[in-house]
Amino acid sequence: MDERTKKEVLNRLRSIEGHVRGIERMIEKDEYCVDVINQTIAVQRALDKVNSLMLRNHLETCVTTAIRGEESHERERVIGELLEVFETASSL
Repeated sequence: MDERTKKEVLNRLRSIEGHVRGIERMIEKDEYCVDVINQTIAVQRALDKVNSLMLRNHLETCVTTAIRGEESHERERVIGELLEVFETASSL
């Protein structure tokens, strides 16, 4: 993973961690349910962005290298991994 992407992902994860702690405090204080739900939705969107950054990086590095390489089993492996990720995501 290139350093720029790594830094961006880590910053986003730290921000998400802070949001989750904030949601915990909201629950402890018996805050309004819809406000809590709005915060959890924001965390889900932030995680979606992390996944997007990770997928982009994977496609631009590992997958591109495997597809351009000579090893057919490696191409099949990375394509299979991507299919598994999308199947898992679509079953949620």
